[in-house]
Amino acid sequence: METKPYLIFEQNGFLCGIEACYVREIFFLPELTAIAEAPEDIVGAIDLRGEILPVMDLNLRFGYAWQEYSVTDSTIVIEWQESKVGIIVNQVREVKELSEDAITPQLSYGRENSEASHHFVAGLARCEADIIMLLNLDHLIRYSPEKSEESWPVSPSNAGNQETAGEAETENLHSQISAKLLGKNPTILSNRHVFCPQATPEEKAIFQSRTNNLRRQGEGENDAAINMSLAVFVLNGEYFSIPLDLVREFTDIKQVTPVPCTPDRIVGNMNLRGEIVTLIDIRSVLNMSLNILETENYLSKAIVVEVADLVAGIVVDEILDIIYLNVSEIAAVPAALHSPNREYLRGTAIYGEKMMAILNLQKLLTKGGLVVDEEV
Repeated sequence: METKPYLIFEQNGFLCGIEACYVREIFFLPELTAIAEAPEDIVGAIDLRGEILPVMDLNLRFGYAWQEYSVTDSTIVIEWQESKVGIIVNQVREVKELSEDAITPQLSYGRENSEASHHFVAGLARCEADIIMLLNLDHLIRYSPEKSEESWPVSPSNAGNQETAGEAETENLHSQISAKLLGKNPTILSNRHVFCPQATPEEKAIFQSRTNNLRRQGEGENDAAINMSLAVFVLNGEYFSIPLDLVREFTDIKQVTPVPCTPDRIVGNMNLRGEIVTLIDIRSVLNMSLNILETENYLSKAIVVEVADLVAGIVVDEILDIIYLNVSEIAAVPAALHSPNREYLRGTAIYGEKMMAILNLQKLLTKGGLVVDEEV
């Protein structure tokens, strides 16, 4: 049975999927610049390495209420035929191979003309215990609800009779249209020139830093040589990063099975979709306090990394960002740092308003005593 790879992501409580071959890149949501006269679901644009990329809010595209953005939201860049657009999603999950027999093209709801409602959903896929909505990219990017009889309260057949409608009916018509345009939020139009107005100063600095990093990637003649992609995370309130090419995925920790007779740095094993992944805590290797273990966020998130033949999950307090950093912005490790963990640092860089340490993950895993070779 033929299979296709789909990028699976979460949005507004739903699991959605798009064909992976049309995905060009993924990055955490940066600060957006509003565009006058843009469609209501196009909430802004970014300078992506010298190219202006429009960004779509899926909630507004689907007709849902507008929601405030978060630093944990991501942007998926899609290229469909001659169109390229970014879509804002809550969380990117994984790339999954789906077979044809697992996909139901359309559902019948027992109603006439039920196909008219299938504007954005191309089908539903069964994937283990989940049901995934597969999106129709042609409709998602090109479809205009203004042209749909179903999308507007008045159809072309009775448009000529609007002049005879009563005042109450006309007022109701206007309110319905406004609700659709505004996503039932009357502040969306008046405030759309202000990106994420409820964000804290720290969150605004993160959004702006992402925008600057995406723009600066196009300023050099050889971007591949002078830029590196990093995953930024938090341990004990401090910022760290590791090369993104070593990251296999980000995941929530749901259940941990302790492993007996192992050092404290071995947290335990986690079942990740049938694969047993060992969770490790790198704090002890970095000479960091372990009193954080009693906090609420401990054992909530992990970064699954793959170095050579070793696959492990690094326990983190929070996953902040994916950034692209120019190597000229990386400073050497301070000479005053005479601690054993100095050899596990590649350098430091400014992230937002704080200093970020860039880890040498290969050395950390192989020489930091995190790999247990003894037989239990």
